[in-house]
Amino acid sequence: MPLQSNGNLSKVYVQDFVLEGFAGGLETQALLFAVFLALYMVTVLGNLLMIIVITLDAQLHSPMYFFLKNLSFVDLCYSSVIAPNALANFFSSSKVITFAGCATQFFFLSLMATTEGFLLGVMAYDRFMAICSPLRYPSTMCQSACTRLVLGAYCGGCFNSVVQTSFTFHLPFCSSNRINHFFCDVPPLLQIACGNTAINELLLFGICGLLLVAVTIVILISYGYITVTILRMGSGAGRRKIFSTCGSHMTAVTLFFGTLFVMYAQPGAIESMEQGKVVSVFYTLVIPMLNPLIYSLRNKDVKEALRRLGQKHMAMWRMC
Repeated sequence: MPLQSNGNLSKVYVQDFVLEGFAGGLETQALLFAVFLALYMVTVLGNLLMIIVITLDAQLHSPMYFFLKNLSFVDLCYSSVIAPNALANFFSSSKVITFAGCATQFFFLSLMATTEGFLLGVMAYDRFMAICSPLRYPSTMCQSACTRLVLGAYCGGCFNSVVQTSFTFHLPFCSSNRINHFFCDVPPLLQIACGNTAINELLLFGICGLLLVAVTIVILISYGYITVTILRMGSGAGRRKIFSTCGSHMTAVTLFFGTLFVMYAQPGAIESMEQGKVVSVFYTLVIPMLNPLIYSLRNKDVKEALRRLGQKHMAMWRMC
């Protein structure tokens, strides 16, 4: 029995939800399953490879790659919150998720998404310090400072997640328990809530908009100073190396914040669920898959580290 009433019409408690996912017959579901599975496998392999390479290669033990390793970890967790359950539901007849399971999934989704946003801002600040203040960089971005910045990103993500989760799942759900999405998210949950959702919408647009603007300002200021510093450089090789490193980061920033803005930081987001599903696939699966490719294919140090790791394992295999 999905809905239970306690006799008060203003309060209806939901025991479980149904994730409707994507419409279509068996062939469509099979095709979507294959696409989701391929995206998730590449995401897991790519991000695990980045974590392993950065951990094992001593030449990548610098603040920039410390942050990149944490970004890969967040991307790995991010997609893992969504993909396994979505894959199981493609061939499930019930597609049921418990109330607690839905709240847990949303909590970790919000935690990882917000943390990734803060990490991208921290990475921009790191590049600003490395390029614009190279003499102060070793002392400013020491190991303890880097650890505090990463912990701060997780704490900021946790705060937003606690607020969004607590306000969303304290709403009464009485019109339906069917969520028009393939995972638990605020916009589709607000659609089936029968209470006043004005505060929730204000929190969604307000907090997400504030976080987007704040992190974007940090990134723009950092790259504004970086651009001025690059233009003053006399070395063409130095310019190309900096543009390559910063170009990778700006690509990741544009993809991530662009999709979040479309999904959460505009008033029409709640009404456009079909568009939201497509956008959600992009930021929950495609972007976590692309990030390792963006940072490895355009980064000479990572490519060299991958080559050294491959040679090391080839030599070990020949010895055996």
